[in-house]
Amino acid sequence: MRETTEDRLDQYTTLRLGGPAERLIEVADAAEAVAAVKTPGPLFVLAGGSNVVVSDAGFAGTVVLLRSRGLRFHGDQVHVEAGHPWDEVVAEAIAEGYSGIEALSGIPGSAGATPIQNVGAYGQEIAERVVSVELYDRRRDVTETWGPGDCGFAYRSSVFKNNDRFVLLGVTLQLARDPRSAPVRYAELARALGVEIGDRVPLATARETVLRLRAGKGMLLDGADPDTYSVGSFFTNPLVTPEVAAGLPEDAPRWPHGDLVKVPAAWLIERSGFPKGYARGNVAISSKHTLALTNRGGGTTTELLALADEIAAGVSARFGVALHPEPVLV
Repeated sequence: MRETTEDRLDQYTTLRLGGPAERLIEVADAAEAVAAVKTPGPLFVLAGGSNVVVSDAGFAGTVVLLRSRGLRFHGDQVHVEAGHPWDEVVAEAIAEGYSGIEALSGIPGSAGATPIQNVGAYGQEIAERVVSVELYDRRRDVTETWGPGDCGFAYRSSVFKNNDRFVLLGVTLQLARDPRSAPVRYAELARALGVEIGDRVPLATARETVLRLRAGKGMLLDGADPDTYSVGSFFTNPLVTPEVAAGLPEDAPRWPHGDLVKVPAAWLIERSGFPKGYARGNVAISSKHTLALTNRGGGTTTELLALADEIAAGVSARFGVALHPEPVLV
């Protein structure tokens, strides 16, 4: 366990934004994590830093930097320590011949963050694979194992999001021992693979194609790419009532989502006058992907949030649809 003070958080986030932590504790395993989060006062647990926006003022409390590592396969399941880099989990699963998470290739951040955010991409979602999560309940001072039904999974959310009561220590996923991908569900991925929806392809082919698609959108970490300093998609795709969807232009894409209708935020943003590359000061919409807001160098969190507010206000004025941020705001 390593402790420092006045450590700037921009070095630990993919946006490269964020002021100092009052106190920062780096932990190497679950036992150290539990000991660290018993610290009184405001607490924030940070691992990959790929889905957080930290204020310029930093965090007036303790930041626990989670660096636990390790994964082990048993049968058709894999247990992963919360701090293990997520894309390494996907790569290892594919190398071992396990399918079920290949469409989640290239997503930055840690394994423990995936159930918090209920990460999803290209037709796969982590909630579909979670067998259990190991967590520490700060309020009750106990370590427990929860099943997926306890986690409150929803679209890009869970009971753990924006909630410092629970600290994720590990996650167990259900995979399939199969050299082929799970059935392809996402139209864009199917087109890139040259297959039909429902077809299956070799695992390595699925991963390579997803990585290529993400790279084309600036969604892979690449220090040589000015679009790389982001949190990925800044806004979730809005879920609206059928009545609201009916009031949108006929060419607006939409998909059923239970009793609601999902509308792509990127389409709404572009049609509201915010094209790729739209900039305000040192921050901008990615030149490759409308949903990504990027730090072009020298930016501030204040600038980034002002741009996000401008975009959300424009979409609301044009279409009457509210946009909601996907990352955690610290």
